[in-house]
Amino acid sequence: MEKYTFEGQSINCKKKFCDEAISQTSRGANMIENVVMKSNTTGRVDLPCAQSTVIEMEEGFTGRYLTLPASQTKAPNMIPSVYLPSCLKSASKRKSKVVCTYYKDKNLFQGGPSDSSLLDDVVGLSVENEIIENLPEPVKITFHHLPFPANWSRKCVSWDTRKDNEVKWRGDGCETVNINERETECHCNHLTYFAILVQVEQKATVRHLEALTFITAVGCAVSLVSCLVLFYWLCKRRIGKKNQTSLVHRGLVVAIFLLCLFFILTGTVANVENKTACKITGSLLHYSLLSTLCWMAMEVFHTFLLVRKVFSSTIPPWVFYLGGFGLPALLVTILLSIGDIYGERKIVPSENITSPYRMCWMSDKDKSLLAHYIINIGLLAVVVSSGAVMLFLVVKEIRNRPEWKNIHVSFLSIWGLTCLFGTTWGLGFLDFGPLSEAILFLFCIINSLQGFFLMLRYYALERMKKKDDSSSDGSSSASSKQHMLQTNENS
Repeated sequence: MEKYTFEGQSINCKKKFCDEAISQTSRGANMIENVVMKSNTTGRVDLPCAQSTVIEMEEGFTGRYLTLPASQTKAPNMIPSVYLPSCLKSASKRKSKVVCTYYKDKNLFQGGPSDSSLLDDVVGLSVENEIIENLPEPVKITFHHLPFPANWSRKCVSWDTRKDNEVKWRGDGCETVNINERETECHCNHLTYFAILVQVEQKATVRHLEALTFITAVGCAVSLVSCLVLFYWLCKRRIGKKNQTSLVHRGLVVAIFLLCLFFILTGTVANVENKTACKITGSLLHYSLLSTLCWMAMEVFHTFLLVRKVFSSTIPPWVFYLGGFGLPALLVTILLSIGDIYGERKIVPSENITSPYRMCWMSDKDKSLLAHYIINIGLLAVVVSSGAVMLFLVVKEIRNRPEWKNIHVSFLSIWGLTCLFGTTWGLGFLDFGPLSEAILFLFCIINSLQGFFLMLRYYALERMKKKDDSSSDGSSSASSKQHMLQTNENS
């Protein structure tokens, strides 16, 4: 008779169960939840591969916040937390059991896109014998993590093992809320497994961003002072029948002043990390940009009237104010009513992608980009094209004047009208190809100093007019009109 030896060995049932669950891959997480759900216990349930909290939702359940249990090796401030809304409780049942599980081993959920990866934390939520979908109030899962590099994106994803035989992390039904660089909140309208998917994005970067930012800030500061001086001069000259011309110039000077002011402030406000303040600053910066472009369009329109009607036009001042200040206010108000248009925007320098430049502007969401292309680019295209046409007509009118033979006068006229009609902004459409960097530097230098160039031209024209003993309102279009008016009088 053969002899058998029984040594009385013991095994760790929980560890053996976890090993079995991990080997089941896509079904392993379901195995763990089912075991916890059938354990007929409430409160904390510890397993080597997961830690759960079982809650009974009774009648009158009003919702509950809870921090998930985690191992002692995890820092307390890095443990995920969950908000369970009151709508999870079924009205037809007196009690409902909900299981919230924190999975310590993400090997249970391997798979998914090859160009992305899951964070270590995975949270599972389920209600006993129910499939929860389309909740009127979302479940909120808060994940804590280390800051991501600027070229990494984070997205809330979920995976329903009842529908997918393979690991398929989807963003459907979840909204990602980036609370700050260390905290992400997922708002989801269903229950299943949730995680944060991180992906390295090939974000657009800007070369020499620090130099461009410094140049633009200095140029805007110079233009701020120049606009104040020029506005004072224009107010002193607002007399006589040419007052309408001075009105248009004053409107443009005010708009350029606001644009330079808010551009200088936008980086400072963004670093304060106040969402409301950044949203307001972004909308004001957008308003000042639209106002500047609209007043340039008013300059083109007014010059057209001067060329064709020779001061016979008597347009009420409110028409110019409505077009220069009213229309931009209407557009910005509409965008504010839509929501999620303005906020913090990050511009990534190619030299150091981990330190982006932060500004308050239009966000990088789809509807913000759509508004940018329709409103900003559309209006800019109209201003640049109409300004170029008007510049051509004005030069054609005055090219035979004796004064035009003077190279200084011709350069001064073309340069001043180019700034006045906004055609220098057309450099933004040439930012491509091998000369893109040079174009970008020219764009920042010329347009940030626009207020200074207008003041400089005004001063030069004043000196020339004093020598000729002639009167004018001291503006580029008025000076051009003076040439054309003399031509018409002679003819």
